[in-house]
Amino acid sequence: MLNKPAGYITATMDDSEPTVLELFSDFPLLDKLFPIGRLDKDTEGLLILTTDGQFAHRISHPKWNVNKEYYVKVEGDVSKIDFREFERKGVYLRSDRYQTKPFKVFILTSSDHYSELFITVSEGKYHIVKKIMAQLDHPVLYLKRVRVGNLRLDDSLEPGEYRELTEEEIKELKGSVKL
Repeated sequence: MLNKPAGYITATMDDSEPTVLELFSDFPLLDKLFPIGRLDKDTEGLLILTTDGQFAHRISHPKWNVNKEYYVKVEGDVSKIDFREFERKGVYLRSDRYQTKPFKVFILTSSDHYSELFITVSEGKYHIVKKIMAQLDHPVLYLKRVRVGNLRLDDSLEPGEYRELTEEEIKELKGSVKL
């Protein structure tokens, strides 16, 4: 479990940008380690890294419906949006000509200047949360993944810090994708 800081790309190598693997310089299996899924360069939060390809595939593949929860800060007041419709049908992204899967929203705060919310999606499409909120005319100001499946980001990890998953956490994640 890595608390990915902004400024790093989710890749194993890159010629011009710092990668999340650079945060693991002392890890014994560094040459076999890779991230599950992606977080944008400016996105922070929970990133799982592994050496197990089958596990990675199942956690990230939409077929397995592994929920990913994000803390999101957006421009403007979202309190007047009826998110219940999106929990049933998703939203149609005109820019991509794509209907998202249903997603859940929990509003934390909302004001004229910005709103804070949690969004839970079960698909890992490119920029999905940013595109959803842009479609609703509330561009994302800050994005942080806080949960994958039942695994929550460890609050004790500062950005850039990581820890190994416990046996219980691994068992729970694997069980959720029938491994």
